[in-house]
Amino acid sequence: MPLTVLPLLSERKTEQFDVFESLLDTLDKNNEKLEDGDIIVISTKYVSNSQGRIVDLDKIKPSKQGIKISKKFKLKYEIAEIILRESDKIFGGISGFVITSADNIMAPNAGIDKSNAKKGKVILYPKDPYLIAEQIRRKIFLKFLIHVGVILVDSRLMPVRVGTSGVTVACAGIEPVLDMRAQKDLDGNPLKVTFQAVADNIATIANHKMGEGAESKPIAIIRDSDARLTDRIINPNEMAVSPDQCVYVRGLSCKSNKQ
Repeated sequence: MPLTVLPLLSERKTEQFDVFESLLDTLDKNNEKLEDGDIIVISTKYVSNSQGRIVDLDKIKPSKQGIKISKKFKLKYEIAEIILRESDKIFGGISGFVITSADNIMAPNAGIDKSNAKKGKVILYPKDPYLIAEQIRRKIFLKFLIHVGVILVDSRLMPVRVGTSGVTVACAGIEPVLDMRAQKDLDGNPLKVTFQAVADNIATIANHKMGEGAESKPIAIIRDSDARLTDRIINPNEMAVSPDQCVYVRGLSCKSNKQ
């Protein structure tokens, strides 16, 4: 069966809400039903909205370090302070952007976003995203007695590429990475370092149909993906490598050190 993408139209919500109950309501209004083996992809902004992870910039008081970052990267004090709070690590940046690591994802400005937020507010990454994904997966099993995967997706910039693609911020019920080492290519050569980013690939497929603007399609069903489902708890470190193992970070750091 060919892979199918079913983006679901949903009403915009302005108050905190239950993501699972909203998923059921969205399925009903779109006249869709979940099937065993489906991958449910949900926008991180949608989950963040459900948790009330929306920050009013007028209420942010910057720290000394926040002010320092603000001046260094020419950002508003409030934005710099939020970046500082949400980041696991700050690598550097340019005017208007700080390159950070947040939730094991390297992203500009710790993934905080002004899009789909009212003026003067920003949306943060969801809190405990892997727990949220696992809770949704389990609730679906208990209600429908089917096994599904759940992916929380955000959009990301790729180095030296135009535009955004999808990235898995968290997942549950799906093996996120396929180890292809020791398999052979078309010429019979053994693959030595190849891992296939299954969850990220599915996230990008879904993100393409869910849209980036006013589409109001925060949920998509991926059907017949051939991804391996699992009942085990996914470790957040499974899709990430430490910065000192990343070829981009190491390569740019070596170049910077030599100059």
